[in-house]
Amino acid sequence: MLQQSFSSKPGLARYNAPAQALHWITLVVIFTLLPLGWVMVNMDEHKPARGTLFFVHKSFGVLALGLIVARLGWRALRPAPGLPPQTAKWEIGLAHATHAFLYLIFIVMPVSGYITSSAGGHPVSLFGLPLPQLPKDKALSDLAGQIHVAGQYLVYFFLGVHILGVVWHVAVRKDGYLARMLPEQINAE
Repeated sequence: MLQQSFSSKPGLARYNAPAQALHWITLVVIFTLLPLGWVMVNMDEHKPARGTLFFVHKSFGVLALGLIVARLGWRALRPAPGLPPQTAKWEIGLAHATHAFLYLIFIVMPVSGYITSSAGGHPVSLFGLPLPQLPKDKALSDLAGQIHVAGQYLVYFFLGVHILGVVWHVAVRKDGYLARMLPEQINAE
């Protein structure tokens, strides 16, 4: 029964392979960033692993920003496939708003994280490749830090809405929408 809800319905437009790959890679990066952030800020600051977690979290944040920019660029070149005509207007509106806010917050979070660290006098790199350092500015660093901390709740909220939408389509509607974002081979019977 669950397999049926993953299967693409005839005529259901699908995302192309690069869009699918960017989506799932972004998912892995975001779901790596979240627990890293929770653990590192709650870890005793004298533990050596804390610095490593900050390094990895910042690197994954830079990677996430690059992925989001790539996704937006790809989407500009290859717009999302159309939705079936039976899709309710409220569903279309909610999906578009959720995606827009996810893209926005996935830009705000790494940018605010970078500003927090860099303006706070801490280097930021992409797995050792250094990024330009901002002049030290405690007020700017503190403001960006507040945005970064508050922004996590928007990440949780909009990811939750997105995931609930997936569950709605897979478990309730069983309309094959998830198949739009899965490679063809996964949908093979």
